[in-house]
Amino acid sequence: MGFLDLEGVRKVYGANTVVRNFNLSIQRGEFISFLGPSGCGKTTTLRMIAGFEIPSAGTIRIDGRDVTELKPNQRNVGMVFQSYALFPNLTVAENVAFGLKVARRPKDEIARRVAEMLAIVKLPELGDRYPYQLSGGQQQRVALARALAVKPTVLLLDEPLSALDAKIRISLREEIRSLQRELDITTVYVTHDQEEALSMSDRIVVMSDGRVEQIGTPFEVYNYPATRFVASFVGTLNILDARIVDPASGRVVIDGQEVIAGRGVNGAGVGEVRPMALRPEAITLDGGNGDRNRMQGTIEEVAFLGAVVRIRVRFGENAVLLDTFNNPGVAPPPRGSRAEVSFGRDDLLLLQDSAAD
Repeated sequence: MGFLDLEGVRKVYGANTVVRNFNLSIQRGEFISFLGPSGCGKTTTLRMIAGFEIPSAGTIRIDGRDVTELKPNQRNVGMVFQSYALFPNLTVAENVAFGLKVARRPKDEIARRVAEMLAIVKLPELGDRYPYQLSGGQQQRVALARALAVKPTVLLLDEPLSALDAKIRISLREEIRSLQRELDITTVYVTHDQEEALSMSDRIVVMSDGRVEQIGTPFEVYNYPATRFVASFVGTLNILDARIVDPASGRVVIDGQEVIAGRGVNGAGVGEVRPMALRPEAITLDGGNGDRNRMQGTIEEVAFLGAVVRIRVRFGENAVLLDTFNNPGVAPPPRGSRAEVSFGRDDLLLLQDSAAD
């Protein structure tokens, strides 16, 4: 059992199932991201943890306590919204103090806590300003300070950086992660941005169509996607149709060329055509050495992107994209020329169509 547990959680609106059999155990102090496209159920799941939505089935526990039916103010969770949700008629300090006043904390304690939180989010001099006088990044810091002021047991963030420009997002996500580690607070972060999830999380929950597709560390989710959806959603990916020759040894044929998947293709039948995943960075434009797979193809497209040259190599029905660093002393290969590419056996992965409900 973890610090925050979701067991068999479902959410149904009429005939529409928004969240399907969601199971997750989060440890104390862990940073978990819910990653997926719009409409996949990640925000609904977050709102069920917060208490703004009640599950149609299943149980939610925080620190061993069943909170499934409790109201938001009975759960001791902090929530940061995408829209900031600051009170425009209150100053920064008054916004941060709001939850403490609702909890009827003593005035001197409130003043100390507000000063402490504004210092933590690096806004110690802005307590007297109003939200409209702040930048988007500053408003988000105030929203974060307000959520943390009440010392929640769990911090929930619903796409908090999506309204900010790219440079501010990168800076603020580093600050959020640093602050989360400093306070050692259990955190659930909702995002559709794979870079945010990969860079910030201890573990990622990839969601699609209300179901959990995969749960794993950023390393696991990126390098060893469990389903075709995960592989295509997280990072750039080549998906190749391969005919299974020998499942036990991992031997497959792609456009008439035999290669080996180092992890085997157990569960696939001989003669089946199954999707295989191959990351662009795993492919090199050379013959390779050792036991690397080699395939012959034709240069179909070359795109110069500055520091990187992106090349598409076609084998037949299948093609792969690969990236090479720009070398001023070596011209990119011309379109239509023959080429040999190589990739490691462990880099070729068998994909499942989707996770089970």
